[in-house]
Amino acid sequence: MEAPPPYSLCNPNKKSTIINRSYALLHSVAISSLIFYRLSSFFHSTPSLPLLLAFTSELILSVLWLLSQAFLWRPFTRQTFPERLLQDKNDGELPAIDVFICTADPEKEPPLEVMNTVLSAMAMDYPAEKLSVYVSDDGGCGLTLYAMKEAWEFGRYWVPFCTRFGIKTRCPKLYFSRFDDEFLGQGYEAEKEKIKLKYKLMEKKVQKAETNGKMLGEFNTKNHPAHVEVMQDESHNANDTNQVKMPRLVYVSREKNPSYHHHFKAGALNVLLRVSNMISNSPYILVLDCDMRCNDPTSAKQAMCFHLDPKINSNLAFVQFPQKFHNLSKMDIYDGQLRSTFLVKWPGMDGLQGPMLSGSGFYMKRKALYRDIVQEDTDFTQLKQYLGPSNELVKSLKSAKYNTDVGFLYMSLLEDYFTGFNLHCEGWKSIFYNPPSPAFLGTATTKLNDTLLQGSRWNCGALQPFYFFPIWCLATIPQLCLLHGIPLYPKVSNPWFMVFSYIFIMSQLKHLEEVLLTGDPIRTWWNEQRIWMMKAIISYTIGMLNAVLKLLGLKEANFVPTNKVADDEQITFYQKGLFNFQASTVVLTPLITLVTLNMICFAAGATRTVVDGSFNAMFGQIFLSFYVLMVQYPLIDGMIFRRDKGRVPTSVTLLSLAISASFLCFGSLIIKS
Repeated sequence: MEAPPPYSLCNPNKKSTIINRSYALLHSVAISSLIFYRLSSFFHSTPSLPLLLAFTSELILSVLWLLSQAFLWRPFTRQTFPERLLQDKNDGELPAIDVFICTADPEKEPPLEVMNTVLSAMAMDYPAEKLSVYVSDDGGCGLTLYAMKEAWEFGRYWVPFCTRFGIKTRCPKLYFSRFDDEFLGQGYEAEKEKIKLKYKLMEKKVQKAETNGKMLGEFNTKNHPAHVEVMQDESHNANDTNQVKMPRLVYVSREKNPSYHHHFKAGALNVLLRVSNMISNSPYILVLDCDMRCNDPTSAKQAMCFHLDPKINSNLAFVQFPQKFHNLSKMDIYDGQLRSTFLVKWPGMDGLQGPMLSGSGFYMKRKALYRDIVQEDTDFTQLKQYLGPSNELVKSLKSAKYNTDVGFLYMSLLEDYFTGFNLHCEGWKSIFYNPPSPAFLGTATTKLNDTLLQGSRWNCGALQPFYFFPIWCLATIPQLCLLHGIPLYPKVSNPWFMVFSYIFIMSQLKHLEEVLLTGDPIRTWWNEQRIWMMKAIISYTIGMLNAVLKLLGLKEANFVPTNKVADDEQITFYQKGLFNFQASTVVLTPLITLVTLNMICFAAGATRTVVDGSFNAMFGQIFLSFYVLMVQYPLIDGMIFRRDKGRVPTSVTLLSLAISASFLCFGSLIIKS
């Protein structure tokens, strides 16, 4: 008897595997040669402070590169067959799913935008009676609750409309904003116009309430009681087979009190976990950011192709979908698509134990989050009081043993990364699935200030902040030495110069190969170089400082939601591929200072080499400074040539010039001493 066809297929990417492993081998030999050259030179002469700093930077970059090779070692691609799943299981046999959506600040995360995410989740192509949508309002805002009630009323028409006509775009705002000339059956156009009028009415009501928000009795965002409100269709007639059922919608605003820590998003998710235990207690959980709308309504069935596969089900904790965005420009100057993460690194991790938890767009097995609350001697009734009414879930949990806390971990702002790592350490696995059509579409940052501050929060608890030291050193020390004619790299005529050249050129070619292999143009390679440098200087530095201050107990962790509101001027700059330098002085000044420093050192140092004939010895430093200036040319353009509102403020330019001059003066004294 033939085995039934699988619900999914896993295909190793052999071409990428060969390229990645060959590159890793050759690059390792080159790095080993560089380290040998540096150490052997130290035995012949006492190394200077600049040389030690340069070597330390090279060592740190080498270690970080080595650790990153795990992401590329065994890349996989996957394919799902939901139609096979539905052949084996009818709607009644599919497992229930709880959808968790978190919002925290109604000013940065407008309630109307949040409700579009809610409605897209409610309208997913999944049995409505198996869906429960929970919204965590950490701001305790009455406007959000009002918007939810309006969304629930509109959903009574929107969900049946999507089901009846098989609508593919189930976020109302995106659906009504696109041109649609597709004929979906008799009565479609008339029904569409009716639904559109109802959406516009809901939109006006929420906008009017937003204008008069104080009339809604808003809570104090830092100190307010808990509030839970359940919205569900009580009027459903079980005998009416034609009536479309509605998913349950639950509003949750947890208690906030300045006297205890609320643990940011992890705390909000754990409150939703406990509340849902007592209401629906679904065996699977979908977590979404408030702007991450359901784009492909079949994503739940795609995820179930993995979760319900008997060959991988037993130790599969979650299925992670990539985060994609609806508002990216063709230039994508801020690397909003996160290409390297979701198109290169996560497929590579999928070939090992699975990708890390990525904050949004993942289907989690609830059982994986319970861990050590279940012991052999735990009373069955007591477990049901905590876990909810599901006898089967309690029985299955009672037979499991875990050794860590329940839910999402609190040890960092990166609750997703740490929770995912912890699950992997406990023996759970994860799967990365990148479907042909994006499962979810969010809103990318379109402003430099937001991009860099968001990066500092993401990297506060990760390994990436360690990049800040080598990048700061390599952006300043070789340039300062160039100004004074002190060589840090071999002469061009020296055979060892080829080692340094090989490492730089092959790194660039490997990055370019990854960009082209994922279908992006060459300009993406250049844009990613630029934004990576900016993040290393600002995001990683702020992230490292925050991590150190938190470790020393001098500062508490602080979660600032990314601003989802963009004005027309900001969007215009972004769509044209122009950087918007209307950023805070703390963010902008270090970038302008380093560019100014490189401009001075490049001009003066290159002139010096022409005069004294030391070009052969100083070429490496001249090239490094020139490379920094070329990559960061938009900063030069913003300082000198642009005259629009997005240019670099004159005050920042003058401040940066003063800091650069001070650094050169003090640096010169140290070098000469």
